[in-house]
Amino acid sequence: MRKEKNTSTIKLLNTGHFLLTVVSFLLVFMNTIEIGRSEARYYLYVAALYGVLLYLLDRTYNAYLVGFMSAGDMAYSQSLSCTLSIIGIYAATVLAWTRFYNPIPFLLLLLGQVICNILWSHLITRIYFRMIPPQKTAVLYRTHEDLMRIEEIKENPRKFRLSAFIPEDKLGKDFKKTLAGYEALFVIGIDAALRNRIAQYCVEENIQGYFLPDVGDVILAGAKHIQSYSVPVLNVERKAPVPEFLILKRVFDFCASLIALILMSPFMLITALAVKLYDGGPVFYTQTRLTKDEKVFKMIKFRSMRTDAEKDGVARLTTENDDRITPVGKVIRAIRMDEMPQLINILKGEMSIVGPRPERPEIASQYAEEFPAFRLRLQVKAGLTGYAQVYGRYNTDPHDKLEMDMMYINKMGVFTDLMLIFGTLRILFVKESTSGIRAGHITASVMEREEREEE
Repeated sequence: MRKEKNTSTIKLLNTGHFLLTVVSFLLVFMNTIEIGRSEARYYLYVAALYGVLLYLLDRTYNAYLVGFMSAGDMAYSQSLSCTLSIIGIYAATVLAWTRFYNPIPFLLLLLGQVICNILWSHLITRIYFRMIPPQKTAVLYRTHEDLMRIEEIKENPRKFRLSAFIPEDKLGKDFKKTLAGYEALFVIGIDAALRNRIAQYCVEENIQGYFLPDVGDVILAGAKHIQSYSVPVLNVERKAPVPEFLILKRVFDFCASLIALILMSPFMLITALAVKLYDGGPVFYTQTRLTKDEKVFKMIKFRSMRTDAEKDGVARLTTENDDRITPVGKVIRAIRMDEMPQLINILKGEMSIVGPRPERPEIASQYAEEFPAFRLRLQVKAGLTGYAQVYGRYNTDPHDKLEMDMMYINKMGVFTDLMLIFGTLRILFVKESTSGIRAGHITASVMEREEREEE
């Protein structure tokens, strides 16, 4: 009970910080934007709109996920939410009243909010770990490869005190005795029947259970409940979004890519000149990729590597400190400019803004040999960004990328697409998301296989 009370206290404190952010915006807005007395209620309407927008962005960026995110990540997420919310409301106000208002007060407000966010994130993190000590945690697994998938939990010792790594064959029939005394469990690769019993045990004993799903779990999570029978029945079938959504998605893709190409054209021209002047090679680099139903298309990118990067004809993923990347290529990769020509693919209808990233046929075949379910991600059109790009990393295991892509396919809709588009803004300047795999490896799967052989 004490832990639940402390958790509620943390949530209440975060709510106070959120409300203070909204109130600070309202005060600045009231003192900057002049509205007649008869229309003074619009101040409250605008503040409410700001609060809703800020709340949705905070949820998208997990801005108050204390204990799981570092103080720096939370401050960054909160500040990005404030920035986008202020820009959105300010732009809407200028358009609605057809007047240009002094932006300086809003910039000062944003600066103050950023400072408060940094201070608050560090303060609430300290309070959290003082009130809620590390949980005694056990990891339940089947194989060594399972453990490799959750290496990241070791990076959060203040949240999880890893006390035991228990293989499935050591759990025994009376697993409850083995697990007695643990406050949190990470479960991965365990037999489905046993895993279900462990999940029930977590609920019964009020234990925090963290289960890494397999592809079947993700598919079932998106299944439809059939209510025509007296027993629960889940219907699993190939995803077929309603035509209205597909039309809306295509219209949005076309309009958004066209506007983005127009707005980005000066920067793309500068990038093209930089690539050309560096070594005289071609500006663009085209690659055969796969999209919906395994259709092939030529994906366009600004060339960031030497012209002889794959002279041996072998498809390779980018590695850490890859010497094939030119100096110009390092810059345009860091700011994501190398991806901008894909807006042309989106305009042509070969890609979508949101969807699973398109793979090269050779690499997709390698992945499919290890787990045939990899082809399930081809149920929808390939995209510029998606679940795996927002919540994963470049070198995330392809099996995990598949599961994240399947999560998108399950939840595919207007709100999900918007959430991922705004989520992409958060990772634009996060270095980890562009990290390559280790040098000397072709794909992430090969990397893991060779590591196992070395051990």
